[in-house]
Amino acid sequence: MSTSIGLRIRQLREEKGLSQGDIEETSGLLRCYVSRVENGHTVPSLETLERFAAALSVPVYRFFYTGEDTPSTPNLTPRATLEQLVEEGEKDSATTRFLLQLKRCAEGIADKDRKFLLTIASKLATR
Repeated sequence: MSTSIGLRIRQLREEKGLSQGDIEETSGLLRCYVSRVENGHTVPSLETLERFAAALSVPVYRFFYTGEDTPSTPNLTPRATLEQLVEEGEKDSATTRFLLQLKRCAEGIADKDRKFLLTIASKLATR
């Protein structure tokens, strides 16, 4: 997959008449790194793809989509909020009851303590 992204980055760069040095200057990414990405030796992170996109003046989706028109976005159904679940009768669900209890407890917690609580919860979830 990195090879196709790298080739696409190279193609877009060449279409714009830019050198790897130009990308280095505008993105702050080292020229040798740009070369490694374009040759498929390195998989860029999303943050790095955003830097490439900014340097090439293209949206990030252009690395994955080669069509001329903007790709259509899927019609995604938004997730229900806790309040909507309660209204829809999911109040008896064990998960909903737990989340309601957690919400009541969290309302009185300071932001710093919420962050700490979330850190612990995410560590417990990865066990």
